[in-house]
Amino acid sequence: MVYYVYILYSELLNKYYIGSSKDIQGRLERHLQNHKGFTARAKDWRLVYKEAYVAKLDALARERQIKKWKSRKKIEDLIEQGQN
Repeated sequence: MVYYVYILYSELLNKYYIGSSKDIQGRLERHLQNHKGFTARAKDWRLVYKEAYVAKLDALARERQIKKWKSRKKIEDLIEQGQN
């Protein structure tokens, strides 16, 4: 099984969301549905970055690492590097 760390972007909010899942497409669909939580504030989330991991714990550790950055610049640099 493959686990992913992903970054979503909302143009409406001009914000990024970092998460992890084994099913990115299904998870994105749930983010776009009516629910409570951070991603409920917008319905224009789109996937802008992903990394794949074999172990769930590795994906969770990477998600925590990116979230601890608390730096939009570092996140945008990561996204840009991933698109090259």
